[in-house]
Amino acid sequence: MKESLTQLLVHLDASPRAARRLGIARDIAQTHGAAVTALYAVTPALLVVPFAPEAGPSVATALGQIDEERRAQARGAFDRSIATPGVHAAWAEVQDYPIVPAFARQALYADLLVLGQHDPSDAEAVGVPFDFAETVMAASGKPALILPYAEMPPAVGQTVVIAWKPTREAARAVSAAVPLLQRARRVHVLSWGNEEEDVVGARLDLDGYLKLRGVEPTWHREGGDEPDFMGDLLLSRAFDLDADLLVMGCYGHSRAREWVLGGTSRTVLRSMTLPVLMAH
Repeated sequence: MKESLTQLLVHLDASPRAARRLGIARDIAQTHGAAVTALYAVTPALLVVPFAPEAGPSVATALGQIDEERRAQARGAFDRSIATPGVHAAWAEVQDYPIVPAFARQALYADLLVLGQHDPSDAEAVGVPFDFAETVMAASGKPALILPYAEMPPAVGQTVVIAWKPTREAARAVSAAVPLLQRARRVHVLSWGNEEEDVVGARLDLDGYLKLRGVEPTWHREGGDEPDFMGDLLLSRAFDLDADLLVMGCYGHSRAREWVLGGTSRTVLRSMTLPVLMAH
């Protein structure tokens, strides 16, 4: 029996790409019979743009007007999206700052987050931290479908590539992706090196895990250790396989005030050319 997603949470901002995120989420929800909530989360300009208090109330008023215009732009895109046939979406707004903890708290109740890749050239994304996606994943523990700011494939989840290594993060990403994997036409697994065979007898592995769920993957096993340029290699292999979705763990290490991603995750998030489902 196929598993289904039940609740998707989409991040909205004033960027035109936010409407695309909502559209993808509604398409996925249509297939799964899921609910969709679009959460507008943008830090107010007053907290982003530095200015001296002695500049007077006119500056604060002008910045507040910018916030209203951005919110209206996002709400207009939302209304136009839900006016088209398909799954309805609910609107919500973050009114607590910083926005990441507030968004992460709402993420606790979703099966999948739909977020956008940071685009350094997007002026309309001001008020959204550059590390929003990875920080929300780390804070909530929830998987996220991250969409590239560049051109999108016509469909998401028809040909899926799993970047596999026997880690908690990769296993969580695969588990979260099962409802999508079960509906994919093709599933490829890329792996490097050999897993330690420290169990004898009826040993569990990813191939058996997937097949028990009706997924018949094609394996691409590479010998040797992972290369230093793993992120670029994953994206290249995904392109060669004509994939429209990459599933992988988001690797990181905790520090006192920040999450520092491993090189592979950092490269993929910076250079992604297809949607990526990640879990931390």
